[in-house]
Amino acid sequence: MENKTCLECNQILRGRIDKKFCSDYCRNTYNNRLNRASKNLIRNTNNRLRKNYNILSKLNVSGKTKITRSKLIGNNFDFNFFTSIYTTKAGKTYFYIYDQGYLPLEDEYYLLIKRD
Repeated sequence: MENKTCLECNQILRGRIDKKFCSDYCRNTYNNRLNRASKNLIRNTNNRLRKNYNILSKLNVSGKTKITRSKLIGNNFDFNFFTSIYTTKAGKTYFYIYDQGYLPLEDEYYLLIKRD
C-alpha cells in the first residue's frame, strides 16, 4: 500500500483513504494559494469601482451636476471601470457605477447623475 502525503506540507496522511490534507490549515493554505491571482484581480477591480463610486458621490451632491473631465481626472477617476452602460433611444450613452452615472457631453464636460 502506497503512503499518501498532504498536498500542502507533504506529511504522511492517516485516516480516510480519500484524504488529501493533514489538517484544515493545510487545506485552507493550499486553496488560498491556488486562488490568489484571481482573488487579487477581483479585489483590485472592486477597489477601483469603490473609488470611482466615491468620487462621483462626492462631486454629485445635488443628484445632477455638470463637471469637467479635468476635475474627474484630478480626483483620480478611472474611466475604464464602470458597472453598466445605458444607451437612450436618442443615442446618448450613460456609464454607471452602481447608481452613480455620467454622460459625456461636448467640450470635455460630463453630466453626473444619480439613478433613483
